[in-house]
Amino acid sequence: MSKELILMLHPTFGVLAIISSVWVFVETLNVSNNNIGRLRKVSVLGAVLMWLAYIVGGYWYVIYYGADKAIIKAGPWPYAHSFFMETKEHVFLMLLLLATFLPIAAYGKIRENLATRNLVLWVSGLVVLMGLAMEGAGAFVSMGAKVGLLAS
Repeated sequence: MSKELILMLHPTFGVLAIISSVWVFVETLNVSNNNIGRLRKVSVLGAVLMWLAYIVGGYWYVIYYGADKAIIKAGPWPYAHSFFMETKEHVFLMLLLLATFLPIAAYGKIRENLATRNLVLWVSGLVVLMGLAMEGAGAFVSMGAKVGLLAS
């Protein structure tokens, strides 16, 4: 598999996980006997996609990111690594935990229990917001590498 494909799979899995979490949020707002099965399946799908984003991104980071990191730190946007990538490295772990917890919460009694329903809404909402933040931070890292190459 080419390194470019690996690099593109990471944000693709991330965006699909975000979309899945939006879907879970909307299904939870309108939870009924008709959509509870779909809601639960999509929550599992979102967790799987987030784990795939983590595995592919982690592989890229360990194997290929060292060269990019040197370019970014030597370029005009060193904060693309020192702030944005460092933030991604630490915040993503919480995002991964929340995405993993989402199906656990979704398999609770969300039709009958308002507190459980609110928990699913909050967790799915946080996954969406944190996922979008990760996507934005990734854009800064990518641009940091580009401007670093242009400056050299």
